[in-house]
Amino acid sequence: MRKCIRCDSVMIEDCGIKVKGAAYGIILTDDENKWWGGRMGEPKVAICPACGEVSIYLEDVDKLKK
Repeated sequence: MRKCIRCDSVMIEDCGIKVKGAAYGIILTDDENKWWGGRMGEPKVAICPACGEVSIYLEDVDKLKK
């Protein structure tokens, strides 16, 4: 359960991100110079239904630990 950093309401999780005008999506990587390697996954989005705050997060944080 994610709480909004602005108003402390419970956020709606597991939302996605779509890039307008492109069908590529967004991938997080630990090395911006690698096109295919170093991928950590697709970001998730949580949205606050009370104030509209948007939070982008990575679901699998184990990939951050080296």
